[in-house]
Amino acid sequence: MPAPYPAGMQITDTRTRARIDLTTGRTVRVYVCGITPYDSTHLGHAFTYVATDALIGYLEHIGHRVIYTRNITDVDDDILRKAAEQDVDYLELGNREMARFDADLANLGCRLPDHTPRATESIPAILTAVRGLITTGHAYVTRDGRVYYATRSAERFGELSRLDREDMLHQFAEKGGDPHAPGKQDELDFLLWQPSNPGEPTWGSDWGPGRPGWHIECSVMATETLGNTIDLHGGGSDLIFPHHEAEILQAEGLTGQSPFARAWFHVGMVTLDGVKMSKSLGNLVFVADLLERYEADAVRRYLLEHHYREGFDHSDSVLEDAAAGVKRWRKALDGDERRPDLETRFHAAMADDLDIPTALAVLDEAAAAAAGATIRDLASALRFTVAS
Repeated sequence: MPAPYPAGMQITDTRTRARIDLTTGRTVRVYVCGITPYDSTHLGHAFTYVATDALIGYLEHIGHRVIYTRNITDVDDDILRKAAEQDVDYLELGNREMARFDADLANLGCRLPDHTPRATESIPAILTAVRGLITTGHAYVTRDGRVYYATRSAERFGELSRLDREDMLHQFAEKGGDPHAPGKQDELDFLLWQPSNPGEPTWGSDWGPGRPGWHIECSVMATETLGNTIDLHGGGSDLIFPHHEAEILQAEGLTGQSPFARAWFHVGMVTLDGVKMSKSLGNLVFVADLLERYEADAVRRYLLEHHYREGFDHSDSVLEDAAAGVKRWRKALDGDERRPDLETRFHAAMADDLDIPTALAVLDEAAAAAAGATIRDLASALRFTVAS
């Protein structure tokens, strides 16, 4: 018989810096910020979504139902700019890149989300939310038809990121904010609704024609699909401020319920030669290119060898080692031996803030011991295909 699972699985909550038990209920509701689909899937994307998939797969393996939402930001400054550069419709561009993204994640063994709401399909709910925030005094309208969240109305602003005001202002401006826009009550107030520029998609609103701000989209899509309080909200650590900070203010300001998310799950950044991978810099390692050279389990193992909260610098040699490790697992599959001691250690590592690197080391020990039955069970818990 397999070794017993641990009593609970704990994750470090970014907001409280404390451990949160995800397994207190039968169902775990997970929201992870999806991509703005205007370019191909790179290794930084893959780290976030493979780590999330491993978490979800493990929760399901130990008997929990997971309801998983991953949104699609299909209207945004970046996708509109890229569509204009390519002279294509922004929705056509988004659909093309989402198809590539979905194929890349499927090739890496990731399961589909239960809900994939699109920002463009959520406009009525977004308008209702913005209207509600104005009514409750959390938002205001400027003369030119922009709607801002009034950050001074929220006592807990900054609780997630714990940044001081100077750092907030720096990141806000760096990540597309408009601290010096006319009519704002505070430099850190963020857009909920904005007039569209000529040629951009436009929807009617009480404040004039325009389109939603980025942050409000996720608050609405999360609550619409998972309810006012969700169990786990995830994404890359670069989203902590201002995006996730804004999501909390919007959701909790609108519903009057706290917390918006019981736990926040943030995945570290992937760098190339010490510089964060980003589309703007063009220093990307694309998933599709790696999958032409390595089997999917090797790339998946390479990503999971890094703890989800810690960023890492891409290394071809480490990827080669991961590929060799998968081959060792496969060679040991013929045996039917079980190692309950190793299985107990594996599950303890997974329960300890998703310590997959330690769990993978346990799998390597099972391979060295030719414990094929243990490898099959534990590899499947992390959704590796090697044992299927």
